Amino acid sequence: MPSMLTLRSILAMSLPLRLTTIATIASLLFAQPSVQQTSTTCNPTKESCPADPALGKSITVDFTSGASSQFTSSGDPTYGSNGVEFTIAQSGDAPMLVSNWYIMFGTYTIRMKAAPGQGIVSSAVLQSDDLDEIDWEWVGNQDNQAQTNYFGKGQTTTYDRGAAYAVTNPTGDWHTYSVIWTDEQIVWQIDGSTVRVLSINDANGQYPQTPMRLKIGIWSGGDPSNAAGTIAWAGGVTNYADGPYTMYVESVAITDYSTGTAYVYGNESGDWQSIESEGGRVNGNAPADQTAASAPAITSSTSGGPEVGSGTCIWAARCSDGVSTIPVDVSSGATPFSPNRIVAVAGIGLCLLSIGVWI
Repeated sequence: MPSMLTLRSILAMSLPLRLTTIATIASLLFAQPSVQQTSTTCNPTKESCPADPALGKSITVDFTSGASSQFTSSGDPTYGSNGVEFTIAQSGDAPMLVSNWYIMFGTYTIRMKAAPGQGIVSSAVLQSDDLDEIDWEWVGNQDNQAQTNYFGKGQTTTYDRGAAYAVTNPTGDWHTYSVIWTDEQIVWQIDGSTVRVLSINDANGQYPQTPMRLKIGIWSGGDPSNAAGTIAWAGGVTNYADGPYTMYVESVAITDYSTGTAYVYGNESGDWQSIESEGGRVNGNAPADQTAASAPAITSSTSGGPEVGSGTCIWAARCSDGVSTIPVDVSSGATPFSPNRIVAVAGIGLCLLSIGVWI
């Protein structure tokens, strides 16, 4: 039987082997997921890309009537009296719908039941070609909350944007979840009530502001093949024998605040002012007053990590144990985060620092 790796044994190693061992430990502790990740096929901030087809109007899709030509499916979602059904029955299942159009600012409201189950993650995500992103997420064994998040240009050097909000029985009851996205702010709502408002001025340069598609789906964050941080964020290892696990979406209503037939990046800045509309106008369909009533503020810090992690691993590589803590006003319905992981991460850092001193 191999001997246990101890600080003494590490210090006894040669310098090259010692460095390799420390790097391995660090990579295991802070590993990023390597599966169930999507990326853009063409990033307009790095190269010339085809125009994005525009929705340019308002639509409502009733999934109880069956499949819609507004979306392209993968992973075989099915349809029934409850609408579109996204089911995980075994490892590797990840059914999803992706809109065939983009919106350039706008709003959507989805009526749904999240999937239950440890390790199971239901998601509704707006994502752009340059990896701007606005998220709703539901972890299956956390039956009292929904998570919100956002990303700018796929930036994952910090994990200080996520926040969870109270909702009653999201896996058993029907609820509506909305995103209202303008050039000034993002509003997240549950059953018509605002739970979070993000101003462009509070986004630290990471405000989502380029044409986005809607992606709806389910995936197994707790699959044993995923990174430890991803599994922990998803509530634990998925037990497929207890499944299948199903997310139901009855309907979704979407409004594009811009008009036209396609959206084009005028340069590689990724700024919304550079986006051009073919045959229409950016914000050509936006309401006159786009400012929502403010919700309780969320202030991000730079140390530690929340008990509930942030990120959407099916959409982009970003889940980690080293997520920054997010102090929130509990009276607002936001879930307070445990300090336990802060202590754990601090302890890990001190251990690695101690080893490094001996190098």
